Amino acid sequence: MAMATCKHSLGSHEYVQNCRKWESEIRLQLLSQSTMRRDLARTGEDERSPIDLEKHLALVERPFKENVTRQGLADYLEGYHKQVNMCLQNESTQYKTVERVVQTVKNLCSALDAVETKPITEAVKRLRHQANLPYTHSPEVGSKSSGGSSNGHASPVEESMAQLTEAVYDLARLYLRSFCPAASSFRFTHADGQTAGGRCTREASGTTDHLQFTLFALHGIPAPWISSYEKYYLTCALTHNGRNLFKPIQSKKVGTYKSFFYHIKWDELINFPIAVAVLPLESVLSLSLFGLLNQNASGSPDSNKQRKGPELLGKVSMALFDFRRVLAQGSNLLCLWSSTQGAAALAGSAGGRRRAPAERIILQVDFPSPPLDVLYVGPPGAPSPEPDVLEGLDPDLRRKLEKICSRASTFGLKRAEYQLLWEQRLYCRRDHPSSLPKVLAGAPSWDWASLAHIHSLLHHWAPLAPVTALELLDAKFADTEVRSVAVRWIEASTDDELADYLPQLVQALKFECHLKNALVMALLSRAQGNINIAHYLYWLLRDAVEDQAWCRRYEQVLGALMCLCGAGLRAELHKQTHLVTLLAGVAERVRQAGGSARQVALQEGLENVQNFFQRNSCHLPLSPSLVAKELNIKACSFFNSNAVPLKLALVNADPLGEEINVMFKVGEDLRQDMLALQMIRIMDRIWLQEGLDLRMVNFKCISTGKDKGMVELVPSSDTLRKIQVEYGVTGSFKDKPLAEWLRKYNPAEDEYDKASENFIYSCAGCCVATYVLGICDRHNDNIMLRSTGHMFHIDFGKFLGHAQMFGSFKRDRAPFVLTSDMAYVINGGERPTSRFQLFVDLCSQAYNLIRKHSGLFLNLLSLMTSSGLPELSGSQDLKYVFDALQPHNTDAEATIFFTRLIESSLGSIATKFNFFIHNLAQLRFSGLPANDEPILSFSPRTYSLKQDGRILQASIFSFQKRYSPDKHYTYVVRLLREGQSEPQFVFRTFDEFQELHSKLTILFPLWKLPSFPNKMVLGRTHIKEVASKRKLELNNYVHNLLRSSTEVTQCDLIYTFYHPVARDDKTEGVEATVKVPEPPPLSPTSGRVEGEVKLSVSYRNSTLFIMVMHIRDLVSEDGTDPNPYVKTYLLPDPHKTSKRKTKITRKTRNPTFNEMLVYSGYSKETLSLRELQLSVLSAESLRENYFLGGITLRLKDFDLGKETVKWHKLIAVPYF
Repeated sequence: MAMATCKHSLGSHEYVQNCRKWESEIRLQLLSQSTMRRDLARTGEDERSPIDLEKHLALVERPFKENVTRQGLADYLEGYHKQVNMCLQNESTQYKTVERVVQTVKNLCSALDAVETKPITEAVKRLRHQANLPYTHSPEVGSKSSGGSSNGHASPVEESMAQLTEAVYDLARLYLRSFCPAASSFRFTHADGQTAGGRCTREASGTTDHLQFTLFALHGIPAPWISSYEKYYLTCALTHNGRNLFKPIQSKKVGTYKSFFYHIKWDELINFPIAVAVLPLESVLSLSLFGLLNQNASGSPDSNKQRKGPELLGKVSMALFDFRRVLAQGSNLLCLWSSTQGAAALAGSAGGRRRAPAERIILQVDFPSPPLDVLYVGPPGAPSPEPDVLEGLDPDLRRKLEKICSRASTFGLKRAEYQLLWEQRLYCRRDHPSSLPKVLAGAPSWDWASLAHIHSLLHHWAPLAPVTALELLDAKFADTEVRSVAVRWIEASTDDELADYLPQLVQALKFECHLKNALVMALLSRAQGNINIAHYLYWLLRDAVEDQAWCRRYEQVLGALMCLCGAGLRAELHKQTHLVTLLAGVAERVRQAGGSARQVALQEGLENVQNFFQRNSCHLPLSPSLVAKELNIKACSFFNSNAVPLKLALVNADPLGEEINVMFKVGEDLRQDMLALQMIRIMDRIWLQEGLDLRMVNFKCISTGKDKGMVELVPSSDTLRKIQVEYGVTGSFKDKPLAEWLRKYNPAEDEYDKASENFIYSCAGCCVATYVLGICDRHNDNIMLRSTGHMFHIDFGKFLGHAQMFGSFKRDRAPFVLTSDMAYVINGGERPTSRFQLFVDLCSQAYNLIRKHSGLFLNLLSLMTSSGLPELSGSQDLKYVFDALQPHNTDAEATIFFTRLIESSLGSIATKFNFFIHNLAQLRFSGLPANDEPILSFSPRTYSLKQDGRILQASIFSFQKRYSPDKHYTYVVRLLREGQSEPQFVFRTFDEFQELHSKLTILFPLWKLPSFPNKMVLGRTHIKEVASKRKLELNNYVHNLLRSSTEVTQCDLIYTFYHPVARDDKTEGVEATVKVPEPPPLSPTSGRVEGEVKLSVSYRNSTLFIMVMHIRDLVSEDGTDPNPYVKTYLLPDPHKTSKRKTKITRKTRNPTFNEMLVYSGYSKETLSLRELQLSVLSAESLRENYFLGGITLRLKDFDLGKETVKWHKLIAVPYF
């Protein structure tokens, strides 16, 4: 590309951005245009070369077994004719030769996926009868011929043979039409030499006939189904935009039938009482196969589950109108793709593994064959009223419409809201142009009569932004014109922007009615003009071909792409594919080997790969800009994780380039990792566009086929586990490991400051990204830290809230990972500082920026719901992201919400235990701490049943508020031991109960333990309502714990937990205590008052919102860290009814609150006469609260029409 046409600055290049991020030297080389590589571009020779699609299709790896090629079919037919001629030439041996003909036909049918049509079955019966052969399986078919040929007519055998030949050729034509695209070099003709010519047509809109078809049979059924299922039936659904046009119809239930092969035969006419005239062009017939389990079959799949209901075995869909807009007619062969249960049944006889590639299962559906083709002709266009003739909307209706149009997406809209959008579509077009997807989703009908108005509305609508137009490619918009217009708008994207959304565009091909569509043409056009897009499109299509339901469509697009590439790029992509095949073989052999044999397998495999590089250099699938010329074998190894991925070091073909480090993995699906990393990369781009650089680490990952792929390795980084275990197996419980590790690599003070700043920013980005995407299974082996301080996550096998389960509860109980050792780096020590306030502000700002683009993320994820990812399969998974983004909340409310999440995560002992357990697993340790360490943090020794006596009963008697060292609730446990008449009382906190349970999970499998109450509480934790709820939950827990197995109830851990400690000697907690009124705070003293408070002041709907955000640099009267909280009043207030206050923060001079104090029912005029008095106080448990500073704000000085965010200096104002 010439520099004159370049649309981007040098600073936008990924290499330059990474150099700036890592603060490394930017090395550039000036090249003349004549020396630039163009070996991957199309050449003049490519333009002159003929296109051979068949050649490229032959190289595509398909999930289905290809039993026969066109040439192979011609060979079968030639063999058939030889047998027919032999039979007819020698009448004396017809008994034997007819059977050979029948066997030849059977072999042909077997090669054609065991398809046996009705004419073939009947022709074989007739032929056998006429040759006077024994016949079984069905009653004889009477002969219509008197036999003999003395009168010059053909003999009965000859007539039957002619019928069979016609049936065979009809089957061959049908099969080729269904599964092998026509080629000019191979055409069938009728016996009289005629070819199918043009046919007359009639318009579908004038056809009143009902839609009907015959469900004939299912061919090629797997052997395990025959023994597993007793009856089968089909449900037939007629759909458009993913919705039913009519109530689905169920076929009759039938068993298997044996002729040449076993098949399921319905031969049933299905009639939809809906006129063809009203069918939309993109109407789809969806057929689902169900099996009724044979309860007497011992070998039935999942027989241990005793399921009695019907099982979904497979599905198939077909468009009712073809790409020429002609209604389906004649026989159709449809390739059924197996559902999860159908696949499980297939795997039952194959040692738990499906055959690969799989045999086709073919459903034959026969439509009427009318004398005239039924052609869909669209309605004539309709004029659209101009917006300037619209009358004004009622204010309430306008506000309601604005609220609906401002929603992130159509997700969650109700029927009445859709109806309102459609009724007011012209107002939406004029005032809310981005609402088009919502308006079209509300269209009451897409039949022929409605289309003119819908299309007119579409063509008069202002063009949508490309990211908004993406939603129109979802499955809920099937209309060809809508999708074509959406593609035209999306084509306004730059190549880089299009590459960002390429995975979704490839998936959107599934929702197109036919292969010939605007989206395919746009993708191929862009790929022809941009090598980067062609490269990624190639790998995405290779991956998509593995999808049984859509493999034929994707292989055609892939073949077309290879035709367009040009010889240079085509050869390079073939090289990459060969390299991936070699690496996959090495990775699989290393994975299957054990112990020292793994190293041997690795070395042998790497030598084969090195031989590949001796012949040529190769671009890597991760990026066309990465070119490797050989392996650095000494630096290659493998990781000791479950999948045993390869760690590869490749020498860069660019002499100025650094060594390329990648991981190659087999046995795991990397598509989910690709999707998660794509979402994080788009988040980072949004933040950067808004001026927020969170120093995110973006690395590449690509799936190169089923359960294999390549991942970029980030240099100079280690897992948190590796860092923490340098401080022992319990390093995850310590606060300093991360800080000391960063100090080791950044010894100078300015270097450490920069590294810790990078940590604060990147940690904020990770918290927001992992929360929004619901990334779970977070442990210290999939969180990494770079020596420059950049934190990032790897391994996204669990997302959208699908957490790893331990028994009945989730292992990831914190909203995201934020541990005390991370907080230590953020604060710069153990005490909270203003740096933590920066972290909270960064999280809140990042969260709110992503929320503004909620629709984009919901659309991108929605387009991936059909990709086959098990954790992204429907609306329930999208709802997780919808809820996480809090789209209905204001920015202030979202800031408060996320601040509570930060507090919850920081206080989660569960995360530390999760890390601790992972340390144990990785180091192959087991059990609890050694004897010289305390088994529980609050008990200095270990106690047993033998020492203390058997516990007969345990219950939570009551709870009590305590103030030492901080305000909390403690729970009074009533114990009754064997041999004791009086109960014993001990005091335990909620965190101590949680510690007991966490350590029990180390000793025992979770199914042996009762579930533990969830710790996460949004809002204030130490309040009576929470304590009361927890009392009931804990009582249930201790009751069920004593009902567990003997090995659990008698273990030392439980008896140590209940053994009395020093605090249990006090008995006053058993009796109810009288609540002491809160003492008034001390008035301002002559002591120093310092510090500032950050407030957000806003007003809407007659309500004043005071958001107390942060306070910094407080000074207490005795020099200790105070326990700050905030009180406000609206003055004058003689009765003190306007008092509002925040929660109390503990032991900090720099508290973060992010709490909203609300004053409702005040007009702006009333507020202009009021003053807001704010006081900061320290809460004390053993003495009176004391004053730390305050401010008085005149509300008439604020512009209440907008939000005001400002720091205010605290002074010694009189306290009200």
